[in-house]
Amino acid sequence: MKQTIHTLVESSKFQNFIMGLIVLNGITMGIETSKSLALEYGTFFTLFNTFVISIFTIEIILRIYVHKTSFFKDSWSIFDFTIVAISLVPASAGFEIFRVLRVLRLFRLITVVPQMKKIVVALLSVIPGIGAIAALLTLFFYIFAIMSTQLYGEAFPQWFGTLGDSFYTLFQIMTLESWSMGIVRPIMEAYPLAWVFFVPFIFVSTFIIVNLIIAIVVDAMNEMTAGEEEAIVQEIHNSDDAMQQEILNLRNDIQELKVLLQAK
Repeated sequence: MKQTIHTLVESSKFQNFIMGLIVLNGITMGIETSKSLALEYGTFFTLFNTFVISIFTIEIILRIYVHKTSFFKDSWSIFDFTIVAISLVPASAGFEIFRVLRVLRLFRLITVVPQMKKIVVALLSVIPGIGAIAALLTLFFYIFAIMSTQLYGEAFPQWFGTLGDSFYTLFQIMTLESWSMGIVRPIMEAYPLAWVFFVPFIFVSTFIIVNLIIAIVVDAMNEMTAGEEEAIVQEIHNSDDAMQQEILNLRNDIQELKVLLQAK
C-alpha cells in the first residue's frame, strides 16, 4: 500500500496533474479580480477553490505518509506544507489577510517545475554575495542622500527636503525613470554644475553596482550548469567503466570455457 502511494505521488503524471491544477487555479484567481465575473460565477470559483485546496491537502497528507519525518527535513516540502496551511486558514473576521495570501499557493509551481526550482536554488546560493553588494549600495546611497539633502534640499524640498525624500529620489534616478527631464535638468537650471553630482552617481549605482548583482547571478547559473554537465560526464564514465568490467568478465568466462573444452 505504501509503495503504491509512493509510486503515485512521485509519478510524472501526478506531478503534471498538480501543475495543471496550479495553473488553472492561477487563471481563476485572476478572473476573480473582475467584479462582474466574480458576481456571476462566484459559486463556481468557490467550489473550484475548495476542490483545489482539498487536492493539495490530500497530496501533502500522502507525502507525509510516505516520507514520514524526512518530509519535514526537506525545505521544499516545508514550503509546500506552509503554503497549503495558509490556504486552510478560514478567511473570517481577523483573518482576512489570509484570503489575500491564498494567492501564494501559485508559488507551488516552483516546487513542481524542476527548472524553476534550479533557478531558485541558484538565487539562494548567491544571497551572501548579493547581501554584500546591497550593503555597499546602501552605504553609497546614504552618502549621496546626505550630500543631496544638503546641496538641493532648500531649493527642491519636494525631492531632497529630508533624508527619506533624497533616498527615494536617488532610487528613482538609479532606475533611470524620468531622471533627466524630470529631475536633473530642472535642478541644473538653478545649479548648472549639478550634473557633476548626478552623472557619477548614475554611473556607479546603475552601471557598476547593479550589474555586479547580475554578474553574480549569471555566474551562479553557470556554475549550476557546469555542475550538471560534470555529473552527466561522470555518469557516462561510470557506465563505461561498468561496461569494460563486464567485457573483461565475459572474456574471462570465455577463456575458462576454452580451458574446460581443451581438457575434455
